[in-house]
Amino acid sequence: MRPNNLAGRWHALARMSRYKIVSGFATAYVNIFRGIPALVSVIWVYFGWSLLFGHNFTVFQAGVIALTLLYSSFFCEIFRSALQAIPKGQREAGMALGMTRGKIFKSILAPQSIKIAIPNIGSMYIGMIKDTSTFAIIGMVEVVRVTQNLNSTYFQPFVLYTAAAGLYVAIAFLIDFIFRNVELNMAYPPRGRISKFLNRKKKASVEKIISST
Repeated sequence: MRPNNLAGRWHALARMSRYKIVSGFATAYVNIFRGIPALVSVIWVYFGWSLLFGHNFTVFQAGVIALTLLYSSFFCEIFRSALQAIPKGQREAGMALGMTRGKIFKSILAPQSIKIAIPNIGSMYIGMIKDTSTFAIIGMVEVVRVTQNLNSTYFQPFVLYTAAAGLYVAIAFLIDFIFRNVELNMAYPPRGRISKFLNRKKKASVEKIISST
């Protein structure tokens, strides 16, 4: 999942580039891969790459590459819209202070854009988890593949696929919980269970120092 996030950031910067060749390539990449279904992407990487270049990926490698190509295009649009939501005055203020473009992006733009993009990033990760079901077509052992194998033995499709759906829903709730807490922790002042845990730990260490003195 991490490569998707990083690739999305670089593609967003490329699409906002002042150079038409770079922005044109990034725009073409985003529009092409946003229109390709996950199933087609997985099949193309696993079978098409070996036919074109004579190199075979494992099913796991093919799945990771396919989802990275697919979801980095969505992350690109998320980060691009987040960067454009930041007022231009903040860039101008950074330049007025003598900061370089790289320093402005690292210290001012990137932290704010990540904060804005967090909710949509969580939704994309949930979609990514659901699209791992397409790996069954290339034989990877995952939830749907295991469900198919169990169904061929016990012939209980409704029960088994309902259980598989319940597992996906549980994972979606877990991802939503994590990203909501990250979002609250990045708020000002920080809120959420993560910030409460960190503040409690910090408070305990301060009290221990005071009591020792």
